Amino acid sequence: MLNFELYNPTNLVFGKGQIEKLGDLVPKGAKILLAYGGGSIFKNGIHEQVINNLKGHEIVEFSGIEANPHFETLMKAVAIVKEQKIDFLLAVGGGSVIDGVKFISGAVNYDGDPIEILQKRILIKENAVPFGTVLTLPATGSEMNSGAVVTIEATKEKLAFGGSALFPKFSITDPTVIQSLPKRQLQNGVVDAYTHVMEQYLTYPHDGYLQDRIAEGILQTLIEVGPKVVENPEDYALASNFMWSCTMALNGLIQKGVPSDWATHMIGHELTAMYGIDHARTLAVIAPSLYKVMFETKKGKLAQYGKRIFNLTGTDDEIAKEAINKTVEFFHTMGMDTKLSDYTKDYAKTADFIVNRFDERGWKGLGEKQNITLEKLKSIVEMSY
Repeated sequence: MLNFELYNPTNLVFGKGQIEKLGDLVPKGAKILLAYGGGSIFKNGIHEQVINNLKGHEIVEFSGIEANPHFETLMKAVAIVKEQKIDFLLAVGGGSVIDGVKFISGAVNYDGDPIEILQKRILIKENAVPFGTVLTLPATGSEMNSGAVVTIEATKEKLAFGGSALFPKFSITDPTVIQSLPKRQLQNGVVDAYTHVMEQYLTYPHDGYLQDRIAEGILQTLIEVGPKVVENPEDYALASNFMWSCTMALNGLIQKGVPSDWATHMIGHELTAMYGIDHARTLAVIAPSLYKVMFETKKGKLAQYGKRIFNLTGTDDEIAKEAINKTVEFFHTMGMDTKLSDYTKDYAKTADFIVNRFDERGWKGLGEKQNITLEKLKSIVEMSY
């Protein structure tokens, strides 16, 4: 097992009615920036609950954080935080709102142009504005980690960043909030979480036995509850297991001491930036092609995955190939189209564009072995057409 450090200071407050604890979780006397996206938190009553549980606090509201939060929008919030002398941020929303607040948190006191946080992947280790979250959409795990992704609209780039100062101080996660969500968002959430696990699990055989078993448990749970929770979001057993699986998929636990990949996400981010395709759906487009192009590298783990998750039998080659097919079947079950041409007709030059962009950034070797070359990258994207 690889050496590792495990640090996660987030106080996760899970279950029905936990929003009632919000007033005790926010620091006394804090001036709060309440950040959210559109109007859904008004329709489902969460905005009212937040306000009622923050009586006595001065609150400045900031709305309009996009589904893929834009740097340009977030910089407006940064200006408000500075002008209004805000000392606590509260993200009320899904992963995009939380990611946006992480950027605001790190950018307010950043010594330099905040765009560098994205373009140079600056780690934010200190001087961040403290923040908490009220999760309304399970998917990204952003409520219990220190990473985030933000889009620079001007250049159509979707870039990741993070740092130890960007863990939420607390996150309230109530599974009943999913009852009002559209099916598409629930489908996205399941596939996003599933692919998060796959990025940390589907690498090569190693001696992190416990990490593998935990990862496989999350995958099996998502396969079991995913299709059902989309149709029955009011079922608390389904909702709670779905929400906890999403958090566990990316709170740092299963990646400790083992290799991880993340190439599917890096490529998928480009498809979202270029075409506006839902993040989870870009993952469903890219992942199967990546597994096929990198088959020899990933064969051992694909075979383990096929045996343990889908109970497949045969030679390792046969099981590994069928495991990819089973993964695509699951994505289809979750309402995902798995070809880029299902989302855009203007796909012909996509591979060349992404290859050029990665080349310019110096991203010449991706994946757990840094062996996804630009040539293989092109093959992966073209296979996804």
